[in-house]
Amino acid sequence: MLNKDRLLRDNRLCKALVGLSLEELKTLSAHFSSCYLTYRKNNRVAHQRKMGAGQKGFLPTPLDKLVFILLYLKCYPTYDLQGFLFGLERTRACRWVKLLLPVLEMTLGHECVLPARQIRSMEEFCHAFPGVRDVFIDGTERPVQKPKNTRRRNKMYSGKKRQTTGKVVMMTDETRRVGFLSLSKNGRRHDKRLLDKADIVRHIPSTVTVWADTGFQGINKQHPI
Repeated sequence: MLNKDRLLRDNRLCKALVGLSLEELKTLSAHFSSCYLTYRKNNRVAHQRKMGAGQKGFLPTPLDKLVFILLYLKCYPTYDLQGFLFGLERTRACRWVKLLLPVLEMTLGHECVLPARQIRSMEEFCHAFPGVRDVFIDGTERPVQKPKNTRRRNKMYSGKKRQTTGKVVMMTDETRRVGFLSLSKNGRRHDKRLLDKADIVRHIPSTVTVWADTGFQGINKQHPI
């Protein structure tokens, strides 16, 4: 099982497993705890017993729950491996992931660190990237399970990665903070096509320099780079 005490003593290990420093993890844990209680109250079924009643589970504290979901997102293990690391059955690990994901999204939303999914005006761009002078655009792919349907599998097949993937286009600033993240599409789609679909370039001020690789050829016709 995961040694949480060792994790909370080793800053480097903490960053490797959950993507946050010890200080950032503890700060986020306080907000996560509040959002978890709010989420459970808002989604509580009428006949359920009082919150906190019953046997304590394998994730008893808000910090345990936060580490659980952050490790899942950082390392993306199977439910079997995630359950093994935390002493849970595969099905229970799956249920915890589905419960904690919206709580984490609520927490990050309150902290204003979630990237924008749509930018429809220059004002929205400036809100997502306050005071920025350079932005960096790139496409990234993530392996996904092979669909059984042959036609869908062919659509998701990435020749570059030689596997079925989901692709997103992200935009970051000089500090590597992700301010924009497009919706995930099939890995077969071209990076520039995804960027055009997001329709974000025309909302970037002319004073901001855009940096992109050769996968975005033609972007200089939409914005000076």
